[in-house]
Amino acid sequence: MIPQRKLGPYSVSAIGLGCMHLSIPNKRNPNLINEPDQAIAVIHAALDAGITLLDTADIYAPSWNSMGHNEILVGKAFRSWGGTPEQKSKIVLATKAGITREENGTWFGLSGRNSSKHYLYRAVEASAFKMGLSKIPLWQHHRSDPSISYEEQFENVMSLKEHGYVETIGVSNVNAQMLLRAIDIGGTPEQGGIISVQNEFSPRYRLWADVIDICTQYGIAYLPWAPLGGAGSFSKIATGEMGVFNTIAEQRGVSPYAITIAWHLAQFPTSIPIPGASTSASILDSLVGTTIELSPDEIAELNQSCPPDGPLEGELLDLPKFRS
Repeated sequence: MIPQRKLGPYSVSAIGLGCMHLSIPNKRNPNLINEPDQAIAVIHAALDAGITLLDTADIYAPSWNSMGHNEILVGKAFRSWGGTPEQKSKIVLATKAGITREENGTWFGLSGRNSSKHYLYRAVEASAFKMGLSKIPLWQHHRSDPSISYEEQFENVMSLKEHGYVETIGVSNVNAQMLLRAIDIGGTPEQGGIISVQNEFSPRYRLWADVIDICTQYGIAYLPWAPLGGAGSFSKIATGEMGVFNTIAEQRGVSPYAITIAWHLAQFPTSIPIPGASTSASILDSLVGTTIELSPDEIAELNQSCPPDGPLEGELLDLPKFRS
């Protein structure tokens, strides 16, 4: 059985499945967008193996005018999965909103944000409909909106529970100051507040590690996205500047990606990595990492091989404004 970790009121598998790659054109599986049955088969393989957390977002789509593509896919996969009613009751579907898509293709620019109450209300209604849910088990605020104060936008986020389409709330792409302010406004998991933080974190990207400390302190689940290093950067963990991951993997008879998952789980008690996958073999390989127990010496050796903490060159960081 896959080890379980706490996600607010839920108990879920120690890793989830990041579903974005099933709706975004990629070099490794370029025909996936046009073969939804193949994409659904990847999700089914994860569910069959015991993964109980599926992560999506309204902007995960092949084009600006197909928002919700991945949410529809995830909803279809969940409904068509052959699990028992009891098994299905344990699956947590998580989505996000707050980023807008523009016709020119931009979707991560600072102008493409909207955290107004009106926009968020319409967004959660659309997400619930596309996923076939009366209520979204976990909804996460995707990115900060620089046009309004962080306090106002998070008050809008918390009002979604009263709106009726959201069961629990999480945040994504936040630094320590943002998270602490959100906790002040919304509360801890025990208080019915924030149950998750979804930030980028991997051996090659360890910015805002203090956020993990806050999550540990308050029992907030930490869901690292791109936990294996990010698209196009896997080789850096396997054979590049962090080749020690490959060395230990060879000693253990597993892949360096399984070692990377074990690296997350061994160090951070609230971490639930959500590796992306476009093939069944990929997510099943990541799942192997939940069975590996790294020694303190191995962890130290792995950490020594990681690059210095800090933003990567050309990285866009959210810098919200706060009330004075």
